[in-house]
Amino acid sequence: MKRWADKLQAIQPFHVMEVLQRVKELQTEGKDVVRLEVGEPEFATPPKVLQAAHAAIEQDLTRYTPSLGIPALRQKISQWYEQCHGVQVDPGRIIITPGASGAFLLAFGILLDERDRVAFSDPGYPCYPNMIRLLGGEPVAVPVEADDNYQLSPKKLDGVDNLRGVLITSPANPTGSLMSGESMAELSQWCRKRGIHRISDEIYQGITYTQKACSLLEFDDDAIVINGFSKFFAMTGWRLGWLIVPADAVRSVEILSQNLFIAASTLSQYAALAVFDEVDRLRQQVLCYDQNRQVLLAGLRELGFRIPVEPAGAFYIYADVKPLLDRLAIPSADELCHRLLEEALVAITPGRDFGQFRASEHVRLSYATDLERIQEGLRRMAQFLAKVG
Repeated sequence: MKRWADKLQAIQPFHVMEVLQRVKELQTEGKDVVRLEVGEPEFATPPKVLQAAHAAIEQDLTRYTPSLGIPALRQKISQWYEQCHGVQVDPGRIIITPGASGAFLLAFGILLDERDRVAFSDPGYPCYPNMIRLLGGEPVAVPVEADDNYQLSPKKLDGVDNLRGVLITSPANPTGSLMSGESMAELSQWCRKRGIHRISDEIYQGITYTQKACSLLEFDDDAIVINGFSKFFAMTGWRLGWLIVPADAVRSVEILSQNLFIAASTLSQYAALAVFDEVDRLRQQVLCYDQNRQVLLAGLRELGFRIPVEPAGAFYIYADVKPLLDRLAIPSADELCHRLLEEALVAITPGRDFGQFRASEHVRLSYATDLERIQEGLRRMAQFLAKVG
């Protein structure tokens, strides 16, 4: 008797989480691992958020909220868009979700029928294709290169037929690239002319260095936009995100949310109300990321990592390691990551987590950590490369 669904065979593991598991094992053995693998801010939850959470507990604000989220938080997010992007978003179109992942499940849930196709960039976030497959859709990975700034464009999508949706990510994981406002508007218009839905993953909004990131809502009021409190707001474990949809989709999202989640975490919602009072602190954290970025970029290049596109947002560097692999006679980026972890105690993520296109020649490094740890990681990698080469 068949026990589990056949579709699970197509769901790939999130390899960075398996790297994380090995890191935990090594740490349990008493080994000091420099962690450059997971995209989680090193910074603690902002103090006012913790205070708000304690206050919510003391007031016993622990019951279910409405499935769309508490009105006060939806209003705060609406004000955030007006402040940061100059757009007015009706709070009624904002749905609070269990993390940005919950927002994606709701977005794909209202969009996709069997075999509906959604295009996204390769390299890209590894959970996109898995969530699309799980909901019966067909993921369409579109190879993008450094010459494309690792972003989609009408030119890259010409010839990709029968699309139900196009997924935009800016700032992008794993590359840290940004899509300019002009490019975003051009791609949105191209999609609308063809009746293709636009979904924008904006989870790294607020973490930018060389230019401000645009929201797709600045050019496309009917877009579906996903964001959350994990990255800029440094609230990863609180598992809280949001979804913005056109007004005529709200009821469908509400019904799905009722059935899938009932509601997002009540405590997290009340805690998040206070995070907007911590924006100055959060922007100082971005300055720290920028310092980390510059140090890691310079150090990796000295070691022979090739980085054709410097990250302008998020907190990742996507590096081409083929020259290193050739010089060191190491067969793949997977093997390089494995050896760096086991021999140098430095954890980074292999490119296969982010797609198929030249994945075996790339790695991702996160600089959402302490500067001293980044410097230590560079020192250890230099020792490893000198020993192997």
